[in-house]
Amino acid sequence: MPASPAERVYTVTEITQLIKATLEEGFPWVTVQGEISNFRPASSGHWYFSLKDTDALISVVMFKGRLDGVRFTPADGTLVKAAGSVSVYARRGNYQLICESLIKAGEGDLLARMEELKRRLAAEGLFDLDRKKPLPLYPSRVAVVTSPTGAAVRDILRVLRRRSAGVDVVIVPTPVQGEGAEERIARAIEIADRHRLGEVIIVGRGGGSLEDLLAFSSEIVVRAIAASRTPIISAVGHETDVTLSDLAADVRAPTPSAAAEMVAASRPDLLARVRGMQDSMASGLRQRTERVRLLMAQFAAENLARNVRLFVRPLSQTADYAREELMQGFREMVRALRHRTALASRELASYSPLEILARGYAVVTHEPTGKILLSPAHVQRGELLSIRLSRGGIRATVEDTNAGEKQ
Repeated sequence: MPASPAERVYTVTEITQLIKATLEEGFPWVTVQGEISNFRPASSGHWYFSLKDTDALISVVMFKGRLDGVRFTPADGTLVKAAGSVSVYARRGNYQLICESLIKAGEGDLLARMEELKRRLAAEGLFDLDRKKPLPLYPSRVAVVTSPTGAAVRDILRVLRRRSAGVDVVIVPTPVQGEGAEERIARAIEIADRHRLGEVIIVGRGGGSLEDLLAFSSEIVVRAIAASRTPIISAVGHETDVTLSDLAADVRAPTPSAAAEMVAASRPDLLARVRGMQDSMASGLRQRTERVRLLMAQFAAENLARNVRLFVRPLSQTADYAREELMQGFREMVRALRHRTALASRELASYSPLEILARGYAVVTHEPTGKILLSPAHVQRGELLSIRLSRGGIRATVEDTNAGEKQ
């Protein structure tokens, strides 16, 4: 009789595996809110920390493959929401949360409001691709809507100076975060567009948290970007930061520096592009000239004669084969007809009276009447008969008849 669970003795591994299976099956996905404690990024790229409240603590691990979705730098004391699955680390015998996403407490509501606004504006067509305007290839003046003291404007100016000193830059100053920032940003975009301060407008700022970038996901800024007649590049935050301004702009740059790269081509780049176009045109001209030469060569006298021969010879050979097949068919048809005619002739000849006579028969005619006799009852003794044989005939006189015998 098997032992009851209370009586069974487990190894440490067995009981740990049972606990692990129970936790993983019972908590496949949970969201835990707590304060970060003992945050320690490992050299492997993974994050290890704890979540705590006033009465309890839970260990958390977030693997580096999931870190790209985190929009802030974790620090001890930050109140967060961590979502993932509960598991057991068998070597230490402690349970932990395998974190798949990490947001600041309160960011969930912000993200939900942003998602709702995104759906509403998308339904109006503000993010449609057919609204996007092309950027000018080599603009001579660029308007930059950003904070005049921020890192973004310094990065943009540094890149423009390095790549193309001939580009004029017009800074349209505006706060990029804080109370009233969205109205100020929208107003700056409208001014830059109305007064044609640049052939292209860069709207952007450096990186920050979700709250820091919130102004660039506001409805008023999105509508200002969508209404602009001047092409707009959105360069907000870092590459992983995506705002609604990015969706409404004509082009999204991953960083302010990248936006500057887009609007300013360096002299070596321009020279290389011109040389590349020159080489491409020369190559294309050579290829077309060669194609024309090859095409015209087909119409030379020797080529025309050869092409005609190549065209006619197969036809002539085909005609010869067809003629031979036709003559062979006629010969076979004639042989078949001759054979059938010979058979018919032999069959017809077999029915000829002459053929019958040749087999020993004779035709007897009653001379007084000229009738062919079929029975001796039609003649009398002494009457003349004519007898036709296969060769020649005989005249005979009837001496006796025998009408009663049958053969």
